[in-house]
Amino acid sequence: MGQTVAIHIGGRTFDAQLNDGATSRAIFDALPIRASGQRWGGEIYFSIPVSCKLEAGSRDVLAAGELGYWPPGQAFCIFFGPTPASEGDEIRAASEVNIAGKLTGEFSGLWDVPDGAEVTIEKA
Repeated sequence: MGQTVAIHIGGRTFDAQLNDGATSRAIFDALPIRASGQRWGGEIYFSIPVSCKLEAGSRDVLAAGELGYWPPGQAFCIFFGPTPASEGDEIRAASEVNIAGKLTGEFSGLWDVPDGAEVTIEKA
């Protein structure tokens, strides 16, 4: 079992569980993280001070609520709906991401988060 974190964005708080992978441990060790989130359809992403390579099990099609780490941009990604790269209703990242965890509560409010919103991830 991984670590519990709180993601504060757009005036709301979303609870999440990081998994036990090397990338997730590196993210947890770097907390708290503050950044400006960028929207890409149903994804919010932002650069973080973590550098990891692709892990076994990385993929580019995600489920709603999954959290990823995109190595080319050293970015933390929150997936909640189709992106410009999606085909149909799938949720597709720009390229493969390490699966870092998942949101554990209701997260439909992410659709209301504007581009450039302040994001804070902290240990819960």
